Amino acid sequence: MPQEIMNQMNNIKYGWKDKYENIHFNIDETFSNDYVLETPSEVLNNNVGVCWDQVELERSFFEKTNIKFNTFFIVYYNDNDCPTHTFLIYKDNDSYFWFEHSWEKFRGIHMYKTEEEALKDIKNIFIKYELNGSYTNNNLCIYKYEKPKYGINCLQFYKHCEHGENIII
Repeated sequence: MPQEIMNQMNNIKYGWKDKYENIHFNIDETFSNDYVLETPSEVLNNNVGVCWDQVELERSFFEKTNIKFNTFFIVYYNDNDCPTHTFLIYKDNDSYFWFEHSWEKFRGIHMYKTEEEALKDIKNIFIKYELNGSYTNNNLCIYKYEKPKYGINCLQFYKHCEHGENIII
């Protein structure tokens, strides 16, 4: 079933829809002011979404299964751009799987013994590839978050995720 979900997402490209209904394929200076979280059907119709949108599509697919899953938001707070990533981890039998579509370099389904092991690996990958290995531990947070309202903006999405469970890894 998870591989079928991945296959259903094959046509989706990394990008975002702004509040004016324009599609962008790069994160630029307008993102923080103009982004709106798409519904799963909008992601499917537009074939575009950043990780935030794509995880919500993944959530909608996984909710139709009996597979237990959690969604996570990793963020590095700094004075410049506060890079983030969202992702989904599901459990099947006695293993945990990082389901990754939007981060093309790591696209796929990655198996772990525990959810903590998956979170540690994703954190290390985020530090290496998004922060170039340079970070202050206190500025890096991982939140387990529940389903947000669709149509919210960038700041509202941050606030929603920050109200989730802060995961210490």
